[in-house]
Amino acid sequence: MNWLQILLLLVAAYLLIAYYIRERGLFKDHVMFFGPILAIKTERVGFFDWFQKFRRPLRVYATFGVLLVVVVSAFMTLALLLAVPQYLVHTPEPTGIYDPRNLLAIPGVNQAIPITAAVVLGLLLTIVIHEFGHAILARVEDMRVKSMGLLIAVVPIGAFVEPEEEDVEAAKGMPKIRMFGAGITNNIVFGLACFAAMFLLVGMATPLAVPLVQGVYQDYPAADAGIPGYSIITSINGVPVASQEEVSAAMEETRPGETVTLTAEKDGVESTYTLTLDEWPEALGSDRDSGFMGVYYYNAPAVKEHIGNIADLGLLAPLYLTIAPIDAFIQSNSQQLGILLTDTPEQIAWEEPFPLFWGTVHLLFWTGWFNLLVGMFNAIPIVPLDGGYMMKEGVERFFERRGWSQYAQRVVASISGFVTVMLILLITMPMIVAALRFVMTMG
Repeated sequence: MNWLQILLLLVAAYLLIAYYIRERGLFKDHVMFFGPILAIKTERVGFFDWFQKFRRPLRVYATFGVLLVVVVSAFMTLALLLAVPQYLVHTPEPTGIYDPRNLLAIPGVNQAIPITAAVVLGLLLTIVIHEFGHAILARVEDMRVKSMGLLIAVVPIGAFVEPEEEDVEAAKGMPKIRMFGAGITNNIVFGLACFAAMFLLVGMATPLAVPLVQGVYQDYPAADAGIPGYSIITSINGVPVASQEEVSAAMEETRPGETVTLTAEKDGVESTYTLTLDEWPEALGSDRDSGFMGVYYYNAPAVKEHIGNIADLGLLAPLYLTIAPIDAFIQSNSQQLGILLTDTPEQIAWEEPFPLFWGTVHLLFWTGWFNLLVGMFNAIPIVPLDGGYMMKEGVERFFERRGWSQYAQRVVASISGFVTVMLILLITMPMIVAALRFVMTMG
């Protein structure tokens, strides 16, 4: 089943369920609709009052968050301004990461986001963490909270906290800005914490030297014999081997043209293969006179070192890891980071320090990944994003103090509109250019 069929099935199932709930009038106190979007809400929000006990530390945290959001907002705006001209000059084809389906952050549809428990739970945690930030700071700043809920359109697409509108309107300056910025702050801080915890956990795993065949070179003996990828070599010519070094030592005694019997295990099943060895290809070591099977191994120690090098980047490490799903699922996992994202055959080359170890790593990765991207995106100064509302409040207060209030709305609309156009161009340019090329070709 391809991605479009999956998407259509999900949409059809969602529409049927939503139609049934609406027509039957079910759950009237807790379900409402905004067009095709279903909202599940509750008015039991009194527990947010508890956070008023910690006004001072929470305000300090939120004020730090405002500064953080301003920096991220400026970074995202600058990135847009630099990227769009490059796209206009060198527009990529709408394939790979520019494929239209990859504009949708829907697990199973977006090629970089698989459908796994870690992905779904990480997405839900991100939404809750964001909205709880708004609700907590609303109460800290004496704005009442009416309700909270979850927005669903096929999949959970967001959550909401509904403060009393009159309280929000009455709030001015930093209290209001802190409330708007709290969701972004929570996302970025929590995302960084998740990535830090993930790096610490991976540091606890022990890489093994098991001879795990990651793949075979085409038109060489292993490929001709049918040795599958991700199988473990257990013996050569009847002699047991337990590491890549032992395999290399056994192969040093062979010569091109010699026939060897190799036993390999995959998914708990052992199979025996007969290989007529070849000469080493020039690109891999033409000076070697031993026989060449044509396999390459998964190197767990090298992968751990690579992950450690990424961790050494400090605060830049999470930004680097934002491309990991694209590399793992769209660009052939060239950086060997797929093991951080989902269950892979490579896990047998690692000694896990405790049960459900890799599941915990995956949950931390996806929770960190979603939180960081959601926080950074929401910081863009576009109304109705949180960054846009923060920009709006800041501009209005700045102009008000100088007696220029009549110009505030124009400035806000200009900034928001300009950045919106830049964002739309960045997203749609590959499709627009592809369509124009098609029309010109037909003409």
